[in-house]
Amino acid sequence: MLVMVAPFLWMALSAFKTDRELGASPPAWIPTEWTLANFRRLVDLLDIPQYFFNSVLVAVVVTLCNLLFCSMLGYALAKLNFVGKRPVFAIVLGALMVPGNLMLLPMFVMMSRMHLIDSYAALVLPFAAGAFGVFLMRQFMTAIPDELLEAARIDGAREWFIFWRIVLPLVKPALATLAIFVFLGSWNNFLWPLVATNDPDKYTLPVALATFAIDPTKANGSNGVLMAGAFLVVLPVLLVFVLLQRYFTQGIATAGLK
Repeated sequence: MLVMVAPFLWMALSAFKTDRELGASPPAWIPTEWTLANFRRLVDLLDIPQYFFNSVLVAVVVTLCNLLFCSMLGYALAKLNFVGKRPVFAIVLGALMVPGNLMLLPMFVMMSRMHLIDSYAALVLPFAAGAFGVFLMRQFMTAIPDELLEAARIDGAREWFIFWRIVLPLVKPALATLAIFVFLGSWNNFLWPLVATNDPDKYTLPVALATFAIDPTKANGSNGVLMAGAFLVVLPVLLVFVLLQRYFTQGIATAGLK
């Protein structure tokens, strides 16, 4: 735990240190003089509101799309009978085995031919649904008793009503887990936004911070600014986890079959 937490604590504390303390030897963990100067310099050097908006927009839209589409297909694979059900599930399992970086070139060619490069759509559409999310939702929904759904059908409920009003409330733990994984992956995604965007106004926070770090005219002697930027990148992820972590301890029985 200390090995994992120590770099994060060093980054968070260094964001509030002065340049003198950052270069001190031996290094001091706790700042003797807390300051927000690094954050003010970061805002002056980078268009943080724009980059933060881009990251939030892309991560939130990608997360919502995954929650909707993955749960829909997961429900179909778990509880509906249709022609080609097994081949579709086999395709989902096969997609899980394909490395993500292998899809960069096909995705770029597809987005380019659709004239979506340098747009928010290029950052969202390739990740609007994922094989892992479909597999997770399918496996979780398989545990829902078929008798519960049959009782709803006998009462005249349509499939969309069953899915929206019965199934989704029962799979809140799975939805929360999927939301955390997808939001984390989308928020920290660096390679694809770097490839799919040339316009700095479309940069997400990780891309903007990385380009800032390698720019000698801006980042020279700005270790505190980089620490402040990294702290801002991590903060929303922690917030999402804190808001959703309680669902990890819930089971399907206590979620809705009371």
